[in-house]
Amino acid sequence: MSDSEIIEQTILFVKKTLKNAEGGHDWFHIQRVYNNSLLIAKDENADILVVGLGALLHDIADAKFNNGDETIAPKLAKEFLNSINVPRKTIKHVVQIIANCSYKNSLDKTDKPFNSIELSIIKDADRLDAIGAIGIARAFNYGGFKNRKLYDPEIAPNLNMTKDEYKKSTAPTINHFYEKLLLLKNTLETKTGKKLAEKRHQFMMDYLEQFYGEWNGKPGF
Repeated sequence: MSDSEIIEQTILFVKKTLKNAEGGHDWFHIQRVYNNSLLIAKDENADILVVGLGALLHDIADAKFNNGDETIAPKLAKEFLNSINVPRKTIKHVVQIIANCSYKNSLDKTDKPFNSIELSIIKDADRLDAIGAIGIARAFNYGGFKNRKLYDPEIAPNLNMTKDEYKKSTAPTINHFYEKLLLLKNTLETKTGKKLAEKRHQFMMDYLEQFYGEWNGKPGF
């Protein structure tokens, strides 16, 4: 099977698996991350098949929709890739990417994370989709999905969360900007990713200014 056929089969598998997924973690999220991964990879010396498969499968079974179980996604991806006879070395790399892609893993200081340029590319593409206009939409979509408050002035953001606290958080969606979204720009690892993040980050800053102005009934908002 050629690389293009492997990608085609993977796209079909992901679309089917995520058919009923929450709106911020559905096929369209995967498609955006996949496209941005390929864009970023143009400026890097990377294995394009690994980048493509890692991007397509990175959220195949997000732990937050599976009772916090972080083992399901790597296992599901491995089983699928084996079923279409992807080379063992490629499967191993993709599985490691899936296991290390999530932002929450960076909060666990005891982890000894796996690193590769392919992982950096996919992490950057995934984090780009968590900021800017789409990032804002995804944050409020997930907040609605979990029935969280938009904002509560009496609940301060937790700026030093552990991985476990992050996973268990039920804070208002506006807090998520300070606990994650506004931090992402400085975590990007590729030149292209950093460049793309600048405008999206500023959009979020402008949005928050507008939000607080409207919330507090200030003239001009």
